[in-house]
Parts: sequence; C-alpha cells; structure tokens
Amino acid sequence: MIALSDFVTILLTAVAAAAVVAFIAGVALRLARHQSMLWRLLIVVAATVASIAAATIAIAAQMYISDHDLLVLCWVIGVGAAASLGGAAVIGVGITRTGARLRSTARAIGEGRIVLPEDHDGLEFAALARELAETSQRLARSREEVATLDASRRRLVAWISHDLRTPLAALRAMAESLEDGVAEEPARYHRQIRVQAETLASMVDDLFELSKIQSGTLALNMGPVSLFDLVSDAVADLHPVAASRSVTLKESSTGNLTLFGDARELSRVIDNLLMNAIRHSPADSEILISARETEDEHVALSIVDAGGGIPEEDLGKIFDAGWRGTPSRTPSTASDMPAGAGLGLAIVAGIVEAHAGGVTVRNVPGGCRFDVTLPRFGARTA
Repeated sequence: MIALSDFVTILLTAVAAAAVVAFIAGVALRLARHQSMLWRLLIVVAATVASIAAATIAIAAQMYISDHDLLVLCWVIGVGAAASLGGAAVIGVGITRTGARLRSTARAIGEGRIVLPEDHDGLEFAALARELAETSQRLARSREEVATLDASRRRLVAWISHDLRTPLAALRAMAESLEDGVAEEPARYHRQIRVQAETLASMVDDLFELSKIQSGTLALNMGPVSLFDLVSDAVADLHPVAASRSVTLKESSTGNLTLFGDARELSRVIDNLLMNAIRHSPADSEILISARETEDEHVALSIVDAGGGIPEEDLGKIFDAGWRGTPSRTPSTASDMPAGAGLGLAIVAGIVEAHAGGVTVRNVPGGCRFDVTLPRFGARTA
C-alpha cells in the first residue's frame, strides 16, 4: 500500500510536470494562432503526450528503478507518443482538407452558384455542408425574386412614364391653345383640362397607395365594418358611371357580413374591382356583386362581369403592378371612365393581404369572376 507521503509526492510531481507542459503548450498555441488547424492539433496532442511522459518519467526516476527499466519505459512512451502524433497528423490533414472544401463551397455560394451537399467526415462538418447547400438554394431563390421584382419595377416605371406623358402632352397643348387664343371652344378645353388633371391625380394617388403597400407602411384603421354597407355605397357611387356605358349593377347579400378591417381601404378594394369590371364590360351587360358569409368564419365578395374573360396565360399576371392586358399602354381619356395606370388590381391584392384575406380571379362563361375572402369580425377578435 502506498504511503501518504509517497502519494503526495507523486501527485505534486504530476501536477508540476503537467503545469510546465501546459504553459509551454499555451505559448506554442499563442504563437501558432494564425497557422492551420493541423499544427494546432499536433501541439495539443504533443502537449498531452508530453505531460503524461514527463510525469511518468519523473516519478519513475524517483522510484529508483534500474536504468534498463527506465530506458524501456522511455521507449514505450516514445513509441506511444509517435503513434499519437501520427494519428493526430492524419486527423489534422483530413480536417484541413475538409476546411478547404468548405471554403471552396462558400466561395461558390459567394459567386452565386448553387452547391449540392457533400459527404464529409464528422457529424458537424456534414451538418455544415448541408446548411451551406440549403443556404445557396435560399440565396438563389432570393436573387430570382429580387431580379423579378427589379424587372417589374423597371416595367412599371416605363409604363407610368408613358402613361403620364399622354395627359401632360394634352394639358400642354390645350394650355398653349388657350394662351394663344386659338381655342375655338374655351369652355370645352377647360373641361378637358380638368379631366386630365383628375387623371393625373388618380395616377399619383394609386402610385402613393402602392408604394405604401409594397414598403409595408400601409397604416390600417381597424374596426368593425359591414361588408353590406361597403358594397351598397360602392354600387350607389358607381351607378352613374355604369349607366353611362349601359351596364347594369346587380347586388345581393346574405348572412352576417361584419368583418374587422379598415372601411376606407376596403371601400377602395370594392371600387377598384367594380371600376375594372365596368371598364371591360360591353354595353347592355350586367355585373353581379354578391356578398355572403362562408362556412369557415370568413365573408366573401364576388364580382362577375361579362367582359369576355382573361386569357389563361395572363391570369397569373393580373395582380401585377402596371399590367393591363391590352396592347396599348395609353390610358383612356373618356370623361365617363377615368384612366388609371394599371395599378388598381395590384392595390386590391395588397390591401386584401394586409387584412389577412385573399383575392382570386377565374374565368366564367362570358366573362371573369373576382373572389375576395376576409375574416369575419368574430373570427379576428376571438
């Protein structure tokens, strides 16, 4: 049995040897902090082996074993140390190669390429490779979305610029005629100037509304709203416009139509949808406006026109800003049908989404149907 004094001596010797080796290893790691992982791993393994070897040899020397046995012990420790360092070197080389492959993967992601997950040794490296691959795919999708949005904005700017030039040119021509005194009917010119000014004001209002929607700064004054009242008011307001084009507006409502929303913005949704339907409806046709309660705690608004429908390839574009689906981008200047900049349906989609609702369009025999769904008041406040 080991005496207490011998045990204390052994313990102090081991601690002293480990402390000296740890200090030296710490200095070495500090100096090699900018070196590869291989060298740092070799230093750690060498320090571990050296700590054990120093403590073992120091204790063995104090035990007064023979020189032969001490030499054998040193050889055993040396062989073990060499094997440990060799294994650490192999592992370190593998880590270095894996690091180089991961750097290459990161560089490829930075260049905009999509990378596939690679099989790496080690759970952490494999997980990192998968995460990098998923990140490259997410970045690719984001780049596509940004490119699509940028192209859409460029088209919108081009379309708006074209649309603004038409009323501005008309205003300039009429103003010059009035100024030169060559206008045969000044009163008619004054009316046309007012119409063109209203057209420009409508375009600016639509642009401002769309900018708030796309930037996420649209402020909603939420409260209980009756969809029945909104529909009735919109039909009453637009009845003269529809009548001037020999179009009949027919409305119907059923169920609990109270919802939670902004009355002003929802009125804009209904007005835009009705104006779109009136603009594309032929004379002596009907537009059906129905509001109803659904079975899934929502209210629904449907507007069906007889405008001939929308080409199937264009159904996915109809809510894009600036899209009008007509060959000419020049807005109408008829006094009974105010022109827009092709933003009405984009504004509808943005306002409906801000109310946690949805809007869809589909073709029906002879025309198309727009469906808007919004949460009921009880469903939103529950």
